[in-house]
Amino acid sequence: MVEAHRVLPLNSPDSICGKLSLKQYKMDETRKLKMKSTLAASIGSSGRKSDEDDDASKKAITMYRMKEEEIEKRKMEMRKRVEMQLLKAEEEAKRLTQVWEELDGFPDPTRKELTIVRRKLEHASKDLKSLAQICQKKEKEYKEAMETFQERSKEKAHLTSALMELLNKSEVLRMRKLEELSKVLISKP
Repeated sequence: MVEAHRVLPLNSPDSICGKLSLKQYKMDETRKLKMKSTLAASIGSSGRKSDEDDDASKKAITMYRMKEEEIEKRKMEMRKRVEMQLLKAEEEAKRLTQVWEELDGFPDPTRKELTIVRRKLEHASKDLKSLAQICQKKEKEYKEAMETFQERSKEKAHLTSALMELLNKSEVLRMRKLEELSKVLISKP
């Protein structure tokens, strides 16, 4: 389960905005101290205030105030942005939590059917595997039988041609013998 993020107050030291403002606050304090020391140095070095010193110090103070106001504006803008992002993140976390809860409570109507189909598929796979092995065995036997058949067919063709030759020779020899016998019989009256 996803935990919803809690929104921390801006002045909390744990909040992002609080950390950012704390850093900015420290930076502002160091700037203030530098400005004061430069003002004090300029006032103390002359020993008395002159019009030029007054104008310079007024300008420095005005510049300092303007920078301070600009920094404050940036702080406020940053706070607003961080608050918006935190609110968005919190809303998204709530939505995500709701979706997870709905998914957890969602019954799966096809779970039984899926289980049955998976079992049938596994059984069919096992059968197919054994049938494939039988098929390979039969194919091997068929190839061996076919090779034997072809060898025997060649042997038969060879023997048939040899038989035909022998029959032809025998026929020729018989014919000669018959002719010889006929000549002998004709020559003896």
